Amino acid sequence: MPADIASGYPGRAFLNRRHLWPSLTAKMGSAAGNAQAQRAPRRYEQARVLGGGSSINAMAANRGAPEDYDEWGRLGAAGWSWNSALPYFRKLEHDFDFQGGLHGNDGPLPISRHKPEDRTSFVRAVCATLAAKGYAMLPDQNGFWEDGVFPLAVAQSENGQRAPVSSAYLSKAVRSRPNLRILGKSQARKIIFESQRAIGVEVESNGSVEILRAGEVIIACGALHTPALLMRSGVGPQSELARHGVPIVAAHPGVGRNLMEHPSMALAVYLHPEARFKGVERHHIQACLRFSSGLDTCPPGDMHMSMVAKSAWHSVGQRLGSLFFWINKSFSRGEVTLKSANPNVPPHVDFRLLSDERDRLRLGLGFRLAADLLAAPEVRSIGSKAFPAVFSDRVRNVSEPTMFNALQTAILGRALDWSFGLRNQLIQSVITRGSTLDELLADQRMLEAFLHANVGGTWHASGTCRMGAPDDPMVVTDAEGRVYGVSGLRICDASLMPSIPRANTNLPTMMIAERISDLIRSRL
Repeated sequence: MPADIASGYPGRAFLNRRHLWPSLTAKMGSAAGNAQAQRAPRRYEQARVLGGGSSINAMAANRGAPEDYDEWGRLGAAGWSWNSALPYFRKLEHDFDFQGGLHGNDGPLPISRHKPEDRTSFVRAVCATLAAKGYAMLPDQNGFWEDGVFPLAVAQSENGQRAPVSSAYLSKAVRSRPNLRILGKSQARKIIFESQRAIGVEVESNGSVEILRAGEVIIACGALHTPALLMRSGVGPQSELARHGVPIVAAHPGVGRNLMEHPSMALAVYLHPEARFKGVERHHIQACLRFSSGLDTCPPGDMHMSMVAKSAWHSVGQRLGSLFFWINKSFSRGEVTLKSANPNVPPHVDFRLLSDERDRLRLGLGFRLAADLLAAPEVRSIGSKAFPAVFSDRVRNVSEPTMFNALQTAILGRALDWSFGLRNQLIQSVITRGSTLDELLADQRMLEAFLHANVGGTWHASGTCRMGAPDDPMVVTDAEGRVYGVSGLRICDASLMPSIPRANTNLPTMMIAERISDLIRSRL
């Protein structure tokens, strides 16, 4: 396992281009007015490495609300509920901190939490401010569903290293099975059909193309690449297939639709030296807040905020603490379409975040709460005035783990320490795109335009091949992931989700895989 993937600090692996689809971009915010710049695509990090997203993500291991999985059943995915999902959450986890009841203790995935006493003074100050506002300090993010401040549950080993599924599930014993073949440096080009039965997959591996034949083909390419693979193979909206000259195997208007994400934003502060996080290879998110917007039609716990002790691996990031907040139950929907039938061309991704007014209002609510927290006397005593932290492509480029970036951020970090005036100039020119927090808080229209232009995601793409009832024209699979209209083809990844759970999607995706695996074995 590469050192940056194995590290307990995920900030390097996430931006290492060797682990990513190199040219994948996405449009994030929805159109607001006539500002076309707000619709310019940005890089969107998706793993192209064994273990998928679990090898580069923030390692968060939370489940969402029980109601999220009951909702899947109500939306037509027969048999899905919290009661059917919980046994598989328990099956997959080895929780070091809690036993029995809601938790599993003998699964392949190790889960642990930051101890409150290990929090930096920045995170402690934010937690104290939240406690003064009436939020409860609670021990277990995967316990009873309620609002409060929790230690983040993290998928890491006892010695603090990342535990991706590639190590948690592909043990030495599993790798030695005679019926398992793992192909690295390979890409699925298209599914091979005989009439309307899937019989295999065309794969390019190390420059050569081969056909892998199977009695059943299971796709687990993620919510962006699974619909693209289906459409390249003739399964998707008729108009989309015709546009690219792909012969139709099965017309499915729902393939690529219902794209979901958790819209996000961040505010940051420059930290005094004594408040900075000294753990170079330790996880940087030390606590999180679950809270409720209170908006009509929005469920409890529909908002999330992470308290980030350091904002990046480099010298500038180590000087910045931040609050990263997102809408934990979003209603905006986007789509995935093809740019080309060529498998080497990435799909067109348009999230249309904040296209639903409830999402726009709630992201503004989170923005104002974060600003209020960072203005508290406890926080101001250890840091500067807060500012919006935009994760632009410019910031991405500076944050790529290279020797050159390490050198230039070391110089910038020193500059931040030396001069208050230079610090403000650097922050506004590099990080905030010129907008000050005071301006945004004073002008609601300016704030809304800023949110539309700079909203990000949380790398929780989901829902593009949703499971449900066969009479729903926008449904792609049944409740066991079997694609309607063809045989021998199944999907097993986050694209199946009918609605987005109030959680980082890694653990729910693993739960789906555990349950569908059992359903497949029961059919055999």
